[in-house]
Amino acid sequence: MSTFPAILTFITMSTFAQIQNATEYQDAYSVYITKDLKASKEFYTKWLEFEVGFEASWFIYLQSKGEHKITVALIDEKHPSTPPSYGSFNGRGSFLTLQVKDAAAVYDKLKKMKAPIAYHLKKEDWGQIRFGLTDPNGLYIDIVQQIDPAPGYWDQYEPK
Repeated sequence: MSTFPAILTFITMSTFAQIQNATEYQDAYSVYITKDLKASKEFYTKWLEFEVGFEASWFIYLQSKGEHKITVALIDEKHPSTPPSYGSFNGRGSFLTLQVKDAAAVYDKLKKMKAPIAYHLKKEDWGQIRFGLTDPNGLYIDIVQQIDPAPGYWDQYEPK
């Protein structure tokens, strides 16, 4: 009895498994095309305490500190590896939410540092304490802490 059919079946199954796993994502992060890489890097490292994971003259990969890493990348609009798009990010149609344990403490710290706060600390009825900043590219950064919503707030949004 030949082992060829068994080997062929193994190779076929192995190839199929590789194809299936090809779309198993390894990571995800937003890359913002920017006109001012230096100012963007300074914003994320100074105000949000992101750390540089990788830096080149045309690309910066940033990560937050702590157990749950949040990643953001920045790319110079003039670099040839920038994908075809609508040009540098202008802040419209997107925002970045960073969830924290204590929004008031982060707000107080940034306010003392004279951070460019665009939306001041507020307790929202839907269940958040939040404030916001706008990065040099116009991207709104929403700093939030999840809390219980005001009683009955979500009742108005129940499916009918």
